[in-house]
Amino acid sequence: MQTISILGATGSIGQSTLDVVNRHPDLYRVFGLTCHSQVELLIEQARLCQPHYLVVTDPNKLALASDLAKQAGLTAQVLDANSGLKLITQADDVSVVMAAIVGAAGLLPTLYAVQAGKKVLLANKESLVMSGELFMSEVNKHRATLLPIDSEHNAIFQCLPADYQYANPKQSGISKILLTGSGGPFLNEPIDTLINKSPDQACAHPNWQMGRKISVDSATMMNKGLEFIEACWLFGLQPENIEIVLHPQSVIHSMVQYKDGSVIAQLGNPDMRTPIAHALAYPERIDAGVAPLDFSQLTDFSFCKPDFNRYPNLRLAINAVSAGQYASTALNAANEVAVDAFLRGRIAFTQIADINRSVLEHTASEALNSIEDVINFDQRVRKQTQQHLTKVA
Repeated sequence: MQTISILGATGSIGQSTLDVVNRHPDLYRVFGLTCHSQVELLIEQARLCQPHYLVVTDPNKLALASDLAKQAGLTAQVLDANSGLKLITQADDVSVVMAAIVGAAGLLPTLYAVQAGKKVLLANKESLVMSGELFMSEVNKHRATLLPIDSEHNAIFQCLPADYQYANPKQSGISKILLTGSGGPFLNEPIDTLINKSPDQACAHPNWQMGRKISVDSATMMNKGLEFIEACWLFGLQPENIEIVLHPQSVIHSMVQYKDGSVIAQLGNPDMRTPIAHALAYPERIDAGVAPLDFSQLTDFSFCKPDFNRYPNLRLAINAVSAGQYASTALNAANEVAVDAFLRGRIAFTQIADINRSVLEHTASEALNSIEDVINFDQRVRKQTQQHLTKVA
């Protein structure tokens, strides 16, 4: 029996995690759930899994969550972020933490779990994008187990040899990591029409059901850029070790190419419950509730290189790796602010990349030697991006 806390329980990853957990009541029980503001959904989730703690990070929703929990007859204690996040990630009773809070807000709670030496299922890519070397140092220092949840990184993990040597892919016989991406909803749209795309159009991903921020990142391919940065830190890779390949069908989730000419791929229906179940049960396997592939129905596997004119955010992310940690941190901060502005109707779709580029060009290199440095730098870049927005919105 493993006991799990789910950070970001009301998001798409959190909901999928609970679906897998609820299929195996003999293997998993829930210790704590968190949400930001979707307290009604959080209470419904708690009625099904009966956690010990509920953490609400939006202070304006805390009283409502407490009232709803009492009305539902829940025994769970409702806590705010300050008192709750450390408790549900570091308690002795907790063996697994699903880190699924979107964006920079997920960095500290994920680190709490790492510093407690937990088995951490990493769905928050921003933790590594913002603080790659520092984060991995904490993982090693506290002997935490870090398992990737992003479908691409989980696929790479499954395709690597069991004796893979971190930061030495050639020693493991690897010539290249092939990181796949669908290309998003605008893959075949004329580039000159992208400026007119609405938030709802950008969020209408053809294959995956995701939150709105991640959906927009998929449309701009910033999501793939962040995954590129994350893969470098997760597996100890250099940018030249990774090639991004567009695969619109989203059946092959990523591949590893070996120097003998072999390519090992991980395939599956586009459903996040597969990587979640894999990481939850690793090194065993459990039912995820996902239908198996029917190969008789797979009539089209297509691949192509990404067009940087269509996806300028992707080029920014790849270049940020070589520029250094400050650039990755700044790019993530600027992008979160720009995407929020787009979703609120303040800027056009194509202005997301314009703003990200401008912020990077006006951000000086800076040494980030601690998590506190990272957080302070992140906040300064966000303010800088907001100032930039007032000029162009």
